[in-house]
Amino acid sequence: MLTREQVLEALRDVKDPEINRSLVELNMIRDIHIEGKTVSLTVVLTISGCPLKAKIEDDVIAAVKALGAEEVHLQFGSMTDEERAALSAQLRKNQGGQTHNMTPGQAPVLNPILAKDSNTTFIAVTSGKGGVGKSTVTVNLAVALARLGKKVGIIDADIYGFSVPDMMNIEQRPTVIGETILPVEKQNVKVMSMGFFVEDNSPIIWRGPMLGKMLRNFFTEVHWGEELDYLLLDLPPGTGDMALDVHTMIPQSMEIVVTTPHATAAFVAARAGAMAKRTGHEILGIVENMAWYEAKDGTKEYVFGRGGGAKLAETLTCELLAQIPLGQPDNHPSEPDYSPSIYGEKTEIGQLYIDMAKRVIEKCGEAVKQ
Repeated sequence: MLTREQVLEALRDVKDPEINRSLVELNMIRDIHIEGKTVSLTVVLTISGCPLKAKIEDDVIAAVKALGAEEVHLQFGSMTDEERAALSAQLRKNQGGQTHNMTPGQAPVLNPILAKDSNTTFIAVTSGKGGVGKSTVTVNLAVALARLGKKVGIIDADIYGFSVPDMMNIEQRPTVIGETILPVEKQNVKVMSMGFFVEDNSPIIWRGPMLGKMLRNFFTEVHWGEELDYLLLDLPPGTGDMALDVHTMIPQSMEIVVTTPHATAAFVAARAGAMAKRTGHEILGIVENMAWYEAKDGTKEYVFGRGGGAKLAETLTCELLAQIPLGQPDNHPSEPDYSPSIYGEKTEIGQLYIDMAKRVIEKCGEAVKQ
């Protein structure tokens, strides 16, 4: 006969998909009743509208039936405000974040992934001007790294021009537990964006200090879960306040500069690269986006000119990581994990991003050894 202890033991392997911790450890399994081969129990969700409720339900039923139960009856509840506050404090404590019990004048402690001994590699993706495909490069590089088995996150720090949620087709909002925010995961990439907190694509009218505070909150209040291998930051174009905040907050960050082949775009992008060098950030390399258009007969048409990426790499004394041609992902909304701006792994451009991701991993490994 099944026992309560057996059910709990089986459910220790079932995790909350957002927090990545056992439902039993989080005290989310309650009111277990067993009658013969019928098991009834309650799952207490972090919030009443938990976006991954269906997955939790499937995982719990599968785990209990694997014990030999023929019927599993689930009820769902949600944590009280006090339970959410306690869980939030526990998550922040476990990741080393600062709780709000600070003495007056005490500086807030940022997420330990910012510490010098952190194993997370920060890569800021920047450009001298808008419209060169910086966000496209960010999301495709992030997904390519994830396809290579890396744990990856994105901070969409382009506060005014946030586009990552739309490019990745993320319609889900982050779960907020007390004072802790859980990033949204898509294609094995954890994402945090200002776009999650803006209604109806409204414009943001903020001054620099408020932008810096929001970026800081993405570290102090977001629970990234297990340590990331790579955290990519999609920066606003140019050399403004947000770029300065990143350089100050994450001095160990490396940078990828995105440009088009046009000489003027490369000239402007050189300013972003020069800023990185002045603040001690290593430039991983240059990505030349929209490098050419390949016609149906296989010929290449250089719509935006030629040589901008190579010249910029020469100017900044770094590597030309990749040349990405003009293209549009051939994705269909009916496909699982549909994302309008992410190239399939087996497509030609998808493979270019895989090759770039491999080179980034190699170069970051070289940087660690030095």
